[in-house]
Amino acid sequence: MAPALSRSLGASSVASLLPSTSSSRGLPRAALVPQGRSAAARCARGVRWEAGRRRMVGVRCDAAVAEKPAGEEETAGEKFEYQAEVSRLMDLIVHSLYSHKEVFLRELVSNASDALDKLRFLSVTDPSVLADGGELEIRIKPDQDAGTITITDTGIGMTKDELKDCLGTIAQSGTSKFLKALKENKDLGADNGLIGQFGVGFYSAFLVAQKVVVSTKSPKADKQYVWEAEADSSSYVIKEETDPEKMLTRGTQITLYLRDDDKYEFADPSRIQGLVKNYSQFVSFPIYTWQEKSRAVEVEEEEESKEGEEATEVSSVLMRFCLISDSLTVSDVLPCMYPLLLQGEKQKKKKTITEKYWDWELANETKPIWMRNPKEVEKTEYNEFYKKTFNEFLDPLAYTHFTTEGEVEFRSVLYVPGMAPLSNEEIMNPKTKNIRLYVKRVFISDDFDGELFPRYLSFVKGVVDSNDLPLNVSREILQESRIVRIMRKRLVRKTFDMIEEIAEKDDKEDYKKFWESFGKFMKLGCIEDTGNHKRLAPFLRFYSSKNETDLISLDQYVENMPETQKAIYYIATDSLQSAKTAPFLEKLVQKDIEVLYLIEPIDEVAIQNLQTYKEKKFVDISKEDLELGDDDEDKEKESKQEYTLVCDWIKQQLGDKVAKVQISKRLSSSPCVLVSGKFGWSANMERLMKAQTLGDTSSLEFMRGRRIFEINPDHPIVKDLSAACKNEPESTEAKRAVELLYEAALISSGYTPESPAELGGKIYEMMTMALGGRWGRSDTEEAEATTSQASVEADSSEGAVTEVVEPTEVRTETDPWKD
Repeated sequence: MAPALSRSLGASSVASLLPSTSSSRGLPRAALVPQGRSAAARCARGVRWEAGRRRMVGVRCDAAVAEKPAGEEETAGEKFEYQAEVSRLMDLIVHSLYSHKEVFLRELVSNASDALDKLRFLSVTDPSVLADGGELEIRIKPDQDAGTITITDTGIGMTKDELKDCLGTIAQSGTSKFLKALKENKDLGADNGLIGQFGVGFYSAFLVAQKVVVSTKSPKADKQYVWEAEADSSSYVIKEETDPEKMLTRGTQITLYLRDDDKYEFADPSRIQGLVKNYSQFVSFPIYTWQEKSRAVEVEEEEESKEGEEATEVSSVLMRFCLISDSLTVSDVLPCMYPLLLQGEKQKKKKTITEKYWDWELANETKPIWMRNPKEVEKTEYNEFYKKTFNEFLDPLAYTHFTTEGEVEFRSVLYVPGMAPLSNEEIMNPKTKNIRLYVKRVFISDDFDGELFPRYLSFVKGVVDSNDLPLNVSREILQESRIVRIMRKRLVRKTFDMIEEIAEKDDKEDYKKFWESFGKFMKLGCIEDTGNHKRLAPFLRFYSSKNETDLISLDQYVENMPETQKAIYYIATDSLQSAKTAPFLEKLVQKDIEVLYLIEPIDEVAIQNLQTYKEKKFVDISKEDLELGDDDEDKEKESKQEYTLVCDWIKQQLGDKVAKVQISKRLSSSPCVLVSGKFGWSANMERLMKAQTLGDTSSLEFMRGRRIFEINPDHPIVKDLSAACKNEPESTEAKRAVELLYEAALISSGYTPESPAELGGKIYEMMTMALGGRWGRSDTEEAEATTSQASVEADSSEGAVTEVVEPTEVRTETDPWKD
């Protein structure tokens, strides 16, 4: 430990540890250290000295910064190379870089693809490197019995020195060096199709392998070399290949000897096939995997049919009879036996059986459609690619194929699915695996948490391929950077353009399908993405008071607005029927003002986040201070003066249930309505918040806001109550009528009564009084009903005497119950 510290501790810092004495106060700190030795030695001695006194905690020293007397030349510090424990470093690379073991195949196939790319590139100037090497391809052969995987490519191969340089040096990328050499040679240019970047992908083989053997033959060398290494070893072996059966014409063969735990999973041919299709489907070279196949083969049945058996048996009997008979010879019975024997042969049937065999199968048939020119790709090809890549059975509603150049370069094909996800778990889930990220046609990941697309666009499916994404070494994590933000912005913009094309089609059925499937996503975007309100708002669709069967856009609403209308009016309810019959609509419908119906739970929050559209404010007609623009101020002033007394009287009866009682501007046929405060929750929002499973009940009272009771001065009930207020303000019936009126307004305005059973009792009581034995009851039943009614009324009014309406009473002609 002392030598290490001696290189990092400086004389000045060590001197600061020395005790301050009166004899040393006037001397520089450097003078307290002996001057006859080197700075490193002095520092080491100082450290050992101080270590003895246990005062080394938190010391920062640097030999190169030791204080020196003026005029003395500064001595340059000695440089040292970083050292690493190889076995520990390998362990970190293998077990810490990658989250999933299966990525080893992606890395090795990518290396093989790079080797083929290098060979193809060098063959442009030197065609001899392709001599006698066969096609440029990759072959993967798993062996379940031996527990091995063999990956063979016909690429550039490696010499002995390249083996030591590329495989023996950790984090040395042969591809990076190759690209650097190409860039230096400007005449040749650079090949952007090469995948390698970090120089550690090869070592991912040790995720599943206990031993790795690399056999390689380069066109530059006459000999073939073998590189071997164990998983837990810090060394490797390179030897010359001498077995004639293992000789390669050109290229590299990697054999992985799988661990016991991984042998059954990764030696399975179907598993290998699936990994190739997932990660390396779009590699530009053919990839063949060794697969078990089956075919139909016709074979003859070994057992003869019953007819053939009988014919053979008769023939044998004739033969035996011929042998024991003196009068018959073989030539005599042969004509009879021949047809029987022939019949036996003819009865042999052929049958078809399934024969299993092993053969090479092309794993990457699908071509990367995004690499082609969009003008050369047909719509059917886009649809077919979409169905194969994302396992869909419906054609997409729309697609877009584009290439972005400039600061960030990438290619992409995006789709709007033909239907919404069937699983509720996939709705509004940012991790839907709908966007597949490729780097140079090699699949990297489809597990993103909003890096490339916001949550409200998680339904969009597609592929993104870039050559210069900021990935971490494992290629599994897309690092946050300015480039990623720019990519996200452009992807979102292209998605909006695609949705806009659907909306502008002459055939409105496509957008109707889109809205039914993904309308909630657009509304969620209004809540979460304030920066794109102008793009999202035109996509919204709602029912309205003038369009109760067809959805309309906000643009259509604004176009239909009269010039005097200054706001966009809406009402939020739980159903279309509730919206149509809401009392808040009466005066607006009478004035031919269109009102939007927000009937889904997310609608109200989305509109509140938008606030305005084309400089028109959104106004909730169920809240106070509704201004319709053409009020008669004189008539309004007269009504306020006339009904001030009754408003105060009703407020006195209702107490704290309402904040105030006032004359309504929005009613024409209903007697009253209950509106919410300007800054509080509406009735619809209050209902939704109460239904939240994890809602905070303590905030309900605070956020509920005040309730305002509005009355219609032109309604007969209100006029009767006005008369009761003036003539008999203490009337029990009048007070009960006010209570019942309030609770009826509570329900019609969308609120929930506090005691539904109590409200039901009041309604039953009013019905009993209204019916009053009209259809004839016996005297006994009438007396019992009267007694019961009187007792209930006595209890409710605490002893007050209530007039009983006799059934024989003569009713007026305006009686609503009269036939």
